[in-house]
Amino acid sequence: MASVNKQSLREEFEALKGRFGQLSTAGKISAESRALIEALLLLLQVLMAVFMEKHTGKTSTNSSKPSSQSAKDETALSRPGTHSKGKLEHESRSANTRTVETTEISKVDFCENCGEDLHKVPCQGYERRSQIDIVFEKVLSHVDAEIKSCPQCGHEVHGAFPEAFSGPVQYGAGIKAFVLNLLIAQMLSLKRVQQTIHTLIGLAISQATVLKYVLQLHLALERWETAAIERLLTAPVMHVDETSLRVDKKNQWIHVCSAGETTLKFVHEKRGLEAIGAIGVIPRYAGVIVHDCWASYLAYDHCGHGLCGAHLLRELTFVVEANGHAWAKNISGCSSRPARKSPSANAKHSAPASTKTCRNATATFSPAANGNCLPSRQGKTANAAESRNPMPIISGSASRRTRAPCCYSPQTLTSPSLITAPNATCA
Repeated sequence: MASVNKQSLREEFEALKGRFGQLSTAGKISAESRALIEALLLLLQVLMAVFMEKHTGKTSTNSSKPSSQSAKDETALSRPGTHSKGKLEHESRSANTRTVETTEISKVDFCENCGEDLHKVPCQGYERRSQIDIVFEKVLSHVDAEIKSCPQCGHEVHGAFPEAFSGPVQYGAGIKAFVLNLLIAQMLSLKRVQQTIHTLIGLAISQATVLKYVLQLHLALERWETAAIERLLTAPVMHVDETSLRVDKKNQWIHVCSAGETTLKFVHEKRGLEAIGAIGVIPRYAGVIVHDCWASYLAYDHCGHGLCGAHLLRELTFVVEANGHAWAKNISGCSSRPARKSPSANAKHSAPASTKTCRNATATFSPAANGNCLPSRQGKTANAAESRNPMPIISGSASRRTRAPCCYSPQTLTSPSLITAPNATCA
């Protein structure tokens, strides 16, 4: 079968079920035959659901498959290019930059119409035009230390050099910062960084020197990283995720931990429990971690867990595309509605859950050994927002290094509290 019309297949199946129901109501089918046909219809429904899922392509919009591995959707945008605003740029500037502003007066000496002398005529105003440019200048600083000979003992005394002048020739902080920006932020190769610096200052910097700058930056950020980890550990909710990265032609993983304005990224050869344990953030965290239901996260039962709403919406989209279930479409549409603020601070405690729906919904769950999916209430809240907006707990097994099964059923997904949890965003 080259192609299948999913809608017509579902309609034919529903028509068959309706026909069977009419015959059963009319008493034209015996009890034994009715039981047998009902079992066959149930089996056919399961097989059809499996068949639909296998013939539904997975993309970045209905699964965790990255957009780089999905076919380009020509209908997504009305014109080429992205409509998103992207990440906000930081407005701070480098400390070693300066603005040199000059103003030049263009005088009027004669009338361009009649040639009248206008030297003594007062100016009535100005029309300004501006030009912005960049001038790269090499700043060469010398420190000459005096050398004196003591007349008393004959000892030769040398003047002290500043701490920054540790050798005969060294590069300043501006060059170091520019090299690190090209290498890390702009992701240029070592060779291109060398060529750029040589073009600007006329000197060639070795690759060993460039890599030494990276090591110095790493050591300088050690204290900041320690403080950032402490901030993450005290946050009530932390978002975690992982994505692959090629390092020296080998596949490694970037592990992300984010809370508020603090984001830490760690590179590790492994993706699962070994990497999480080596990084050491999640094993020490006691709040709620929001993730994509990866089983390695569920192995930590000392903290709360939250299912990323973006991933939940993708899974619901796949359920709708594969099987056309109305409950999945309703939940997806309900989760996509923007949140509505309560009229007063006192009303937010008693407002119905339906008024707090948000796009980035989060479902909380905790791992358990029995592997059952039983809705319940989380006994211990992570913060005030969660206490005002309680979320159901879904238990699941985390013994395998695969994505843990999520409970996508009408009984669990139609719960209002499931789609009104604090917002969460994962990549």
